[in-house]
This record gives sequence, structure tokens and C-alpha cells, in this order.
Amino acid sequence: MNSQRSFIGFIVAGAIALLIAIAGFYWFFTKSPANLIASTSEPGAAIFVSKLSPAMVSLLTNPDRLQALEREEELSKLKTSLFAKSGIDYKQDVQPWLGNEITLAITTLDIDRDPENGQQPGYLLALATKQPEKSREFVELLFSKRALSGATLAVEEYKGVKLISDNSQPEKDLLAGAVVGEGFVLFANDPKVLKDAINNVQAPDLNLTSSPEYQKATKELPKGGLAVAFLNLPVVAKWQGLELSEQLYNSEIISLALNPKGLLAETTFLTSSEILTPSATLSKPVGALQYVPASAGLAISGSNLSNLGESDLAKLWRQATASIYGSGEDVVSRLAKPLVDVQKQWGINLPEDIFSWVQGEYAIALLPEKEQTTPHWIFVVEKSESVEQGIARLDAIASSNGLSINPLTIDKQKVSAWTELTTAAKKSDPKEGASFSIETKVRGLHTTLGNYEIFTSDLETINEILTTKDNSLIDNPNFQDSIAAIPLPNQGYIYLDWTKSQNLLERQVPILKLAEVLGKPFFDNLRSLTVSSYGTDTRSLKGGVFFQLKNS
Repeated sequence: MNSQRSFIGFIVAGAIALLIAIAGFYWFFTKSPANLIASTSEPGAAIFVSKLSPAMVSLLTNPDRLQALEREEELSKLKTSLFAKSGIDYKQDVQPWLGNEITLAITTLDIDRDPENGQQPGYLLALATKQPEKSREFVELLFSKRALSGATLAVEEYKGVKLISDNSQPEKDLLAGAVVGEGFVLFANDPKVLKDAINNVQAPDLNLTSSPEYQKATKELPKGGLAVAFLNLPVVAKWQGLELSEQLYNSEIISLALNPKGLLAETTFLTSSEILTPSATLSKPVGALQYVPASAGLAISGSNLSNLGESDLAKLWRQATASIYGSGEDVVSRLAKPLVDVQKQWGINLPEDIFSWVQGEYAIALLPEKEQTTPHWIFVVEKSESVEQGIARLDAIASSNGLSINPLTIDKQKVSAWTELTTAAKKSDPKEGASFSIETKVRGLHTTLGNYEIFTSDLETINEILTTKDNSLIDNPNFQDSIAAIPLPNQGYIYLDWTKSQNLLERQVPILKLAEVLGKPFFDNLRSLTVSSYGTDTRSLKGGVFFQLKNS
């Protein structure tokens, strides 16, 4: 079997799968979100999916209910274009029977379990039906059209269910379909996948609903979520061909829900072992944010960086980046390049030389400049005895690197600057010999405001902090709307202003440009996103991502 066959060949399955992935992010906003609530919080099609499945995603409402949310008829155009190649008319052939659930699952990493002929994942699409007879007519119609285009059909009875499949044409993928009972229409990329799905129903201990991990995960789902996804993380890593050095979290469940200001994606990571060091929680946004200008494109805030490396968040980050990139180093260096540059210039190790003495509140921010490829940075930390010791340590490191510590006054505020003297050649008469000038370059500054010590990369940034005190990020209405969607208490925020950071992110993460092309309607309307984690359960880590949209 050709391991390169894609699921795109599923004429109907591909269309609906895209509706799940795309509609969930592009059109879940505006007008009347309160009226768009799922009738159930759990996918009924989980009974068809093996508990060893790597991933399952479900839309828990009828796609036509999204019609009220669409703009410029994008959703209609999507459905029409994707069904056009099959000769299927969505309104006439699908809409009458389609119910309130669409579930797509990767059921197995290799259908025939034969490594000699390559890995061919099994895909299953389950569509809820409210008119079983109509849906049977649709299945017959779909396969008859494929037969007319040259496919050879095969029909068989399996445990009381009629299965229809066709052979694979050069321009098509293999497709198999069936109507199971009175509730679901199933499509798969191989009859074996359908047979396994039927076996999973008849032997409940095989299906996902019997998995303790899945049962625990579904208890975390909020009511009224429009979509849900479940990931078996060790199997996902295996699918990626990775052997993780650290495998703390076993599963993840994600739900999507509407908010008057945008879309909230909540997720819970679950582990069978105790998390020894849950991150500290905060009952309100940290005061350090009052010194971050509203012009910031990225802001990270929280409490206690001293134990960052062993926290639940850090362990999650290492597992997640290793699963996606194979290593966490590349993605960290790309997204936090200004901080990586500071490490190189100063010859320091951030966790050891700075984070280790930050035990109170903190805020880290980047201020993108259109003319510059490297943004300015700000680091605000709550004062304590350990902070005083940390500053003395930084002064010693600066001196060892040939920097001088000089006092400055900006807007009547005393500031300490780490400076470097450099020479620059001047143009002169060759007869008079070379002429040089001495320049002072600022490598960093810090000052005390209230109960906080503030570090910045340059004079312009610290001047902005001192002269625009009433224009901080914490007072910005967009920031307030974003964090309002995140439950309290929580472990701080990562706030990204998309409109200000887009150019910077595109430079640092080139693949993002491709995502923007594929998701143009969503990115065109995205104002910001806010990430946070919350909860103190020692066997799970719960968090959310709030997407704030411009026209919400």
C-alpha cells in the first residue's frame, strides 16, 4: 500500500475535516455567540475509536449553525468548492441528514501493521445522522458517482453492517463507507478501518470511552464547547518517529468555546505521576506590568522564576517542543532571540545568572521596531534581598566583560547604565594621519521604580517607561479584554499583540507565513492571543489560549 496516500482523497471526509479545522478558528465569532452552543460536551463517535488512537477531533454542532457567523460567504464557498470535485451537492445531498457531530480520528499508525511496506495511518470520519435512510442514500450516491468515474466497487456484510468500498484509481485514494445503526455515517481510507470501528463498538473495552485517561480528560471539558480534540501523546510522539527523553504528560484534551470577545481554547494535560512542583498561582495580574508600555508586542508575566526549569510548565514545554521539533533549542532561540543575544553578548546563562534570583513578580516584554530586526526588551522584577544580590552579580559580570557602570539621570530619575567605550575612525587628510573618535555604547540599563527593578536594552526604552507612565500595558483596554477571558487564579500570562508582532514573528519563524496564507480570514481578524495556565491539581496541567478578534 502506498504510504504517501493522503486523506485529501476522501471527497466528503476531506471537506468535513477542513470544516472542523478551519471553521472552528475562522468563523466562530461575532453576531450571536450565545446562541451557538453544543448540545453535548462529549463526542458520541468515541465508541468507534480505539483507545490506542493517536488523535481525535470533533465538531459538536451542525456546520450549518456556523452559517450565522460567516463573513463574505467564505464557509459556503469552502463547502461548495470541496464537494464540487465529487459531483455532490452539499445542500441537496448532505444537509438534510447531517446531525450535530462530526468526528475525525487517526485510528492507527499503520493499517496492516507491516513495516516492510511503509506506514499507512488509518483515518476514520464519523458524521452524526438525523435521517438514517437519507444518509444511506447519500452513501450509495457517493459510491455510484465514483464507479461512474472508473472505480470498481466492493460490497460486503460485516457483523450486520453493509460496507462499500472502491479500488484506488491513480488520481484517487481508496474510500470505504457505511451507515452504522441509526446514529452515524462512517468513512475511512480502508475497509479494515471500518471493521475495526465496528469491533470497537461491539467490544467496549477496546474503544476510547473505556480508557481511564480519556474518562479523566472528558471530566475537564467545559459545558457548551463547540469542538473538542483528544491526543494520546506517547502515540503522537511515536507517529512523529520520536523517542522522548522526558515523557511526563500522557494525554491532552482541548475544547473550543465562544466568548463575546473572541475564541477560548482550553486544554488539559494529564499525567499518571505526581507533578512535584506546580507553578505558583496569582489572584490578579502582576504589578510589574504597570511598567510595560502599551506598545509592547509580547509580554510574559508571572511569579518566581527561580524554579522555572523544574516546574510543570517547563516540563510541558520540553515535551511539546521535542514532539514538534525534535528539540526545544531551535524554537526557543528563534522566539526569544533578543534574550539569546543578551546571553551571548554578556557571556551569561539566563537561568543561573538571572532567573535564579527572581522569586517575586516579574514581567518580560519585547517592543518591536519597524526599522529594526531585533526588538527592544524590558525585564521588570519585584525587589527583594535576592534581587539586590543579583544586580551586584550582574555588575561583576559586566565589569569582567569590559563594561563600565555609569550613573545617568533621565527625567529626574537615577539610572545605572552598563556602557562600553569604542573607537571609530574619522575621515581626515592623509597627510595629517588617522583620526579617531571615542563613542559610548549602552549595553543595558536598570533603575528602581516603586517596589520594582526595571532593566532595559537601551535608552529609548527606559525613557519611554519613565515619560509615558499613564500608558502601560496593564491599562490597555485590549489587554484587559484578553485577560478577562482567563480564569483566576492563574500562573501568569503570555500576551502577544499580533498586529505589532506579526513582522517580527514572520522573520523569526518563517513557516508562520505559510500558516497565514492557509488561514488568511483568521489572521486578518486576529488582534492578539493570550496564553495562561491555571489549576493546582498535581496530576494535570490546565490552561487556555484566548484569541481576541478585531471585530468582536
